[in-house]
Amino acid sequence: MSKFQELISSSKPVLIDFHAEWCGPCKMMSPIVKQVATEIGDKATIVKIDVDKNQQIASHYQIKGVPTLMIFKNGKSVWRQSGVVQKNQLLQILSSFV
Repeated sequence: MSKFQELISSSKPVLIDFHAEWCGPCKMMSPIVKQVATEIGDKATIVKIDVDKNQQIASHYQIKGVPTLMIFKNGKSVWRQSGVVQKNQLLQILSSFV
């Protein structure tokens, strides 16, 4: 949890993809997140977190459904959405915090 706090305290936006191995929509979201990571480059940090393996963090942020995407900046949550988000929409949202 302390490493997670350190990670999200960055001045650059941090996109967290809360997912699970067994989740169908998460499998659809995975290539979208990879494409966004490629396009956004080092302007943002993108991290995938398996909710089954990181239950403490998932519980702390009240992740009830997966996929849930959150953007943090300077340690604060600035955006959150559950479900699949299209690449262009996600790029646009992420870019607004760069």
